Amino acid sequence: MDTERLTLRPLGRSDVDALRALHADPEVMRYLDPAPVGNYLGGGFHAAVEKATGRFVGWFEFQGTTEVELGYRLHRAFWGLGYATEGGRALIERGFTTGGALRVVATTMFVNAGSRRVMEKCGLRHVRTFHVDFPDPLPGAEHGEVEYALTKQEWRRSCRRET
Repeated sequence: MDTERLTLRPLGRSDVDALRALHADPEVMRYLDPAPVGNYLGGGFHAAVEKATGRFVGWFEFQGTTEVELGYRLHRAFWGLGYATEGGRALIERGFTTGGALRVVATTMFVNAGSRRVMEKCGLRHVRTFHVDFPDPLPGAEHGEVEYALTKQEWRRSCRRET
């Protein structure tokens, strides 16, 4: 799948080193619990590659059937360039037009303002703030987690307003 500046393709074994490098950055992982790199290979996870340079930007998650989870993790060098919004919007559009999605959801820590802003730019709206009892909470966990969502009907209405 191509966007204006990105190619999104399934993550595979050839991406393991790039994933390890991404997940080794403490700022990238600031609001995230580490998981084995193998958890990101296969269904629902997409490598994001910059078309102009061929560089590995990061990854996007878009998995589920009618309720689909949107997630993303990008190298710091690509923060603030609109890539997270570009990739997220493209996956949402595909999910609603050809993928059978009826609702897209995304979650992050309340204190993760950058990720929350991306969710908003992708058209998702704040649904709730909730608290999880983590055994080893990350700094900021006391403020809770947030869920953002967008339904297919809401997405269609926003597309009509833009035309």
